[in-house]
Amino acid sequence: MGQKIHPYGFRVGITKPWLSKWFAEKRAYVSYLIEDVKIRKMIRDKYKKCGVSKIEIIRIPGVIRIEIHTARPGVIIGKGGQDIEFLREDIERMTNKKVNINVQSVKEPIKDAQIVAEMIAAQIEKKVPFRRVCKRFISRFEEPDVRDEVKGAKIMVSGRLDGAEIARSEWFRTGKLPLQTINADIDYGFCEAKTKYGVIGVKVWLYKEKKEEEESVISEEGEVQEATEGKEEGSISQGKQG
Repeated sequence: MGQKIHPYGFRVGITKPWLSKWFAEKRAYVSYLIEDVKIRKMIRDKYKKCGVSKIEIIRIPGVIRIEIHTARPGVIIGKGGQDIEFLREDIERMTNKKVNINVQSVKEPIKDAQIVAEMIAAQIEKKVPFRRVCKRFISRFEEPDVRDEVKGAKIMVSGRLDGAEIARSEWFRTGKLPLQTINADIDYGFCEAKTKYGVIGVKVWLYKEKKEEEESVISEEGEVQEATEGKEEGSISQGKQG
């Protein structure tokens, strides 16, 4: 039986950053970790349909800073910032610490695996056939404006599909998806759709190409090449002078 690892945890510290950024001694580590889990659960349960991509938690002495990446920041902030203020007060009561919340907008939700998984799960809960939903998103990934960054995608749904008595898994794929390459930027998302037949799991993998890193590598190679050319020209000129 194949042993699988979480695509994000597999690449933490290489291509993916830590979502919890703090340091604690042995006694405080467990309490901080439990607080992080409770904070993330509270936010995701409260804003299930807001397209929350990821939640970053940064701790400094006496203060917890939370950064929420979402496709619908206006819903979380609320009119005049009332909703986000209520959320901040709830988290402060739970943790007994000062909390600062920052909401960041996800400009292109179709390029975020977690948001795509939530959108697919929402469609399945509305009794839309899962094959139609998955094929629609796969065709969306094949469009030129998305293909420039997302080079490959895979969607897998598992459970009692179409009300079948025996649970099964089906997947849909397009492009390339190097899951075993650590340096590959693989975005992963998971969500559950609750239907009258039971829970259906939705997993999404997206392979993104990092253009900035490639450009920096090209520029570094160009600088090295220019330096070597300069040395060669210098040696030739010295030879002429001699």
